[in-house]
Amino acid sequence: MERVTGIGGVFLRARDPAALAAWYGEHLGLDIESWNGAVVPSVGGESVWAAFPADTSYFGSPDQQAMVNYRVENLDAMVAQLRAAGIEVEEPQETENGRFTWAADPEGNRFELYQPPPSD
Repeated sequence: MERVTGIGGVFLRARDPAALAAWYGEHLGLDIESWNGAVVPSVGGESVWAAFPADTSYFGSPDQQAMVNYRVENLDAMVAQLRAAGIEVEEPQETENGRFTWAADPEGNRFELYQPPPSD
């Protein structure tokens, strides 16, 4: 069985992403970058924290305030496993940062699956 190996990121919807990111930087010590997010060291790799505009469609439903990115070792195996269980999964996308896809849990919460790029 393919399993999640870590949290790749946590994304929050915000009325003012820059102000929210600055608050997290000031009060929680995140090193906020120009894209209103921070890269945080974590077990198994880095995790990303980021504030997105309130009207982002990246999370799916406007009622969903946050989205979690789950890190996996084999995205194709995870996609096949979910589809075999009857779960709708978007086609994976390849980027310079790795491979990504999206699905939703039974309550409609959109989540992201992430396979990091191969190590050099």
